[in-house]
Amino acid sequence: MKLFRTRAGVVAENAGQARTLKSSWDDFFRAAEPAALARQEFEQAAAAGQGGLLEPGELLAPIGSQEVWAAGVTYYRSRDARMEESQSAAGSDFYAKVYEAERPELFFKSTPHRVVGPGGQVRLRADSRWNVPEPELVLAVNTAGRIFGVTVGNDMSSRDIEGENPLYLPQAKVYDGSCALGPGILLGDVPGPETTIQLEIVRDGSVAFAGETTLAQLKRRPAELVGFLFRDQSFPNGTFLMTGTGIVPGADFTLKAADEIRIEIAGVGRLVNTVAA
Repeated sequence: MKLFRTRAGVVAENAGQARTLKSSWDDFFRAAEPAALARQEFEQAAAAGQGGLLEPGELLAPIGSQEVWAAGVTYYRSRDARMEESQSAAGSDFYAKVYEAERPELFFKSTPHRVVGPGGQVRLRADSRWNVPEPELVLAVNTAGRIFGVTVGNDMSSRDIEGENPLYLPQAKVYDGSCALGPGILLGDVPGPETTIQLEIVRDGSVAFAGETTLAQLKRRPAELVGFLFRDQSFPNGTFLMTGTGIVPGADFTLKAADEIRIEIAGVGRLVNTVAA
């Protein structure tokens, strides 16, 4: 079953049927058993003959009052990319060490109003010259710290700012339109290691970049990342946690206005966004 946030409310899709549920988006993140709540309300809506719209124009970013956090250097490719971009600032050792350390890199990514939904426009920082998307599996976590589903995410990054100095990471990662989520949440356990993540960037009708990885390349367990995130922190409305990327375009590639970014995680969903002018 998948949950979608729409203009008409929360819509659940199961076995090809869509039903509008009565609870709010935040209710599911506060629930002890979000999937059970969704199933119960789906059955009630079906018995009442109520449907639900999942047309592209109806879909909103799948976020209510949640924060979005992110993990970094969780894939070997990400470690290498961060080391390469920070060599001139003598910061490469930091990323090598955190890749092997017990404590992961976690950072704040976005408030709800900065998040872009399916079909929306992500943005490039005006003071950056080197920008890339980072396709990621995103964990939906309830207020008790339980992972109850996953979605697709894009952690937009300004690599030149990040590489100039590790202390500039918040500016490279956190700005309006720097985070995209969607199209909905797949309820249930985290997909298995064989799950593929694909990135395709289309420019002027042609593929400008394409890459693929699998969750088998994710070094840290999702539950481990959530455990560190919830240390001495509370999330009364739950949270999202981006798990890092294993696909990073090389130094010769940067996003441009009007590029179309296509991210697909097998069984989870396909998130498509364009780059704003």
